[in-house]
Amino acid sequence: MNVIEISGLRKSYSVGFFKKTEKVALKGLSLEVREGEVFGYLGPNGAGKTTTLKLLMGLMFPTGGSAKILGLDIDHPRVRTSVGFLPEQPYFYDYLTASELLEYYAQLSGVPAKERSPRVKKMLGRVGLSDVANTQLRKFSKGMLQRAGIAQAIIHDPKIVFLDEPMSGLDPIGRREVRDLIEELHDEGKTIFFSTHILTDAETLCDRVAVLNKGELRGVGVVADLLSSRGATVEIVWRGTSAIASVETLGGKCHVAAEIVRAVLEKSNLDAAIDAVRRAKAELISVTPVQATLEDFFLERIAQPSETTVPAELSI
Repeated sequence: MNVIEISGLRKSYSVGFFKKTEKVALKGLSLEVREGEVFGYLGPNGAGKTTTLKLLMGLMFPTGGSAKILGLDIDHPRVRTSVGFLPEQPYFYDYLTASELLEYYAQLSGVPAKERSPRVKKMLGRVGLSDVANTQLRKFSKGMLQRAGIAQAIIHDPKIVFLDEPMSGLDPIGRREVRDLIEELHDEGKTIFFSTHILTDAETLCDRVAVLNKGELRGVGVVADLLSSRGATVEIVWRGTSAIASVETLGGKCHVAAEIVRAVLEKSNLDAAIDAVRRAKAELISVTPVQATLEDFFLERIAQPSETTVPAELSI
């Protein structure tokens, strides 16, 4: 079941002194997100990721196209009760405490009065802020503010959680804490839609990803399939330089450190490379498949020419 359906969504602005120049931020985006999945929305800075999220949240109006969340148009009032949202740079009142912040958002989200205090206490414990519940937000670190932001996004128990660059600016510990929270939400069956340009986080967390660049969708795919389809190279390591020329004729890219040589080549040439090493009487040390990364897929898609037609689901 698709819980988010985007069809031909466009957004453009009039810019310049006389507002006569059109700047296109999003070009006919069509995308579907399935129930219960973690969906990564990838792209460099300025690709249109935040614009997409703001359109889905009703914070700006589209120039064209349409989108539905849980089968309802994005401007339908009932949609707001079913989604949670953490913007990239949330602004919270500095002199509120964490408890006061969540109490405020619980009231805004329609949580019944008798449930608010227990819900706030539970959320603070869940994001690891129980011990600073009565501390003013101006004293929080970036990571603590991010956890408070996630707490406000899920205080009303939404079915879908939208996160805009949730790991941006965090140190490794903060990123790990946010990843753990996303995994917990996924385990509960919630749909997570988050934008990021940190590819390792997307590779760790996501079921599927989409790549956006300059407002255009460049590709969509299942992470596991993307990685397995790109594991066609191997690394071979040996001791001795006499086999370098033979391996390079097979397309191997050799790197030499003292007597140790590492070469990456196509898997189809592996047997011939091993024979070349043996003929040179070099000492074979190891043969290791090269693990593909999401970065390979990302860079490949970003390098596509503009205005390339991309299917809704990339054929792997």
